[in-house]
Amino acid sequence: MSKQSPSMDKWIEEAKKDPNASQVGMYLFHNGVVRETPKAKVRQGIDDGTQVTGMEFGYNEEKVLSAVEETKRLDGIYYVNAWLNEGELQVGDDIMYVLVGGDIRPHVIDALQFLVEKIKTQCVVEIEKK
Repeated sequence: MSKQSPSMDKWIEEAKKDPNASQVGMYLFHNGVVRETPKAKVRQGIDDGTQVTGMEFGYNEEKVLSAVEETKRLDGIYYVNAWLNEGELQVGDDIMYVLVGGDIRPHVIDALQFLVEKIKTQCVVEIEKK
C-alpha cells in the first residue's frame, strides 16, 4: 500500500512563502516514478526479457532528513523539500518528489542531483517485482 502523493502546486506555493524565497531565482522538481523497464537494462544494458510489474520500496527517514539538511547547506541553496513513498508500488506510481530552490541554475541543478543521488544510494531499499 503506497502513500498519497503530495501536490506540487501546494509545494511551490509553500516554497514561495518561505522566508528565503526572495533569494531564489529557480526551483527545480524531481518526480521519480516506477517504470516497467528493469534497472539492470536501463543502467547496464542487461536484458533478460523481463519487465517490472511493481516495486517494494522503503527508506530510512533519519538518513533522508540528514541528506535534505546537507543539501540545504550547499552554495546558493535556499529551499529543499523531499517526499518518499513506501510499500508495494505499481508501475506508474510515484517513488519520490524532491524540490530544490536556489539562486542560480548551476547551483540548483547540482543540488538536485546531489540530493537525489544521496537518497537513491544511501537512504532507500527498492526491490523490483517481475
